Amino acid sequence: MDNKQSFYSNGKLLITGEYVVLNGARALALPTKFGQSLHISPIEQQRIDWQSYDHDGSLWFATELHFNDIIENKDFEAEDSIKNTLVEILHQAYKQNPSFLTATGFTIQTELTFPRNWGLGTSSTLINNIAQWLQIDAFQLLRESFGGSGYDIACAQNDTAIIYQLENELPKVEPITFLPHYKNNLYFVYLNKKQSSRHAIQNYMNKQQFLKAETSKISSITEALITANQLENSSHLLEKHEIILSNILELETVKERLFPDFNGTVKSLGAWGGDFVLVLAENDPTSYFKNKGYETILKYEEMIL
Repeated sequence: MDNKQSFYSNGKLLITGEYVVLNGARALALPTKFGQSLHISPIEQQRIDWQSYDHDGSLWFATELHFNDIIENKDFEAEDSIKNTLVEILHQAYKQNPSFLTATGFTIQTELTFPRNWGLGTSSTLINNIAQWLQIDAFQLLRESFGGSGYDIACAQNDTAIIYQLENELPKVEPITFLPHYKNNLYFVYLNKKQSSRHAIQNYMNKQQFLKAETSKISSITEALITANQLENSSHLLEKHEIILSNILELETVKERLFPDFNGTVKSLGAWGGDFVLVLAENDPTSYFKNKGYETILKYEEMIL
């Protein structure tokens, strides 16, 4: 008898509202064609044998956890940061559903369909998969473990574009249709550097000012972008968005910093300074970015569900 269970969650990209989504801005988020699977099989011993595989089938993390490690939220050595994070997630899951650590143990395998340094949601897809498996609240699990706005959990759970907003700190998810006429002019370029959003969120929180006006401007840009069907209009909206965030964060925009001579729009996605950027260009920009050493360039339909 095969008792194997499998779950899958979509990766994520935040198109508008990075940082200010934490202050209640309406943000446009897109689930990606890439994601992560979780496979669970029972074993008789009271432990979890954990294996995590990258997109190419290579094992990037493996550990053995005893039930008590999870129940007590055991802190392993500092160099075991991945193991500590996993124990923290499973401990918070246990608090929501203690019954999963009672009798038999599990062999658990995770499989990414994207290179994990891409920043498309290695953690959020894992958290959502664990929540599906244990039938608990993924948003609460994220809050208790990683923190963040939760838009990535909403992407994990949806197969269309969404408007995501925190209202009284609770997630509000509105599935929408986002099919811009100019989608063939949209590209995603990987900046060869994974950015930790935890650190960036901390920076933003430390710079907390009275952000009400900026938050409402970003919400307006999100609304306008959903209905903008011309490349020129959307470029203008995204450039305006970059300037607002640049002023809040006191950072140069990614275009000013890396691509000042580029003929088109470049917008940061998520934590500023790493992962992917969104590019809007009238002509195929592949050669421009490759000449600058950026090899990973995906067309819109290659990336987005």
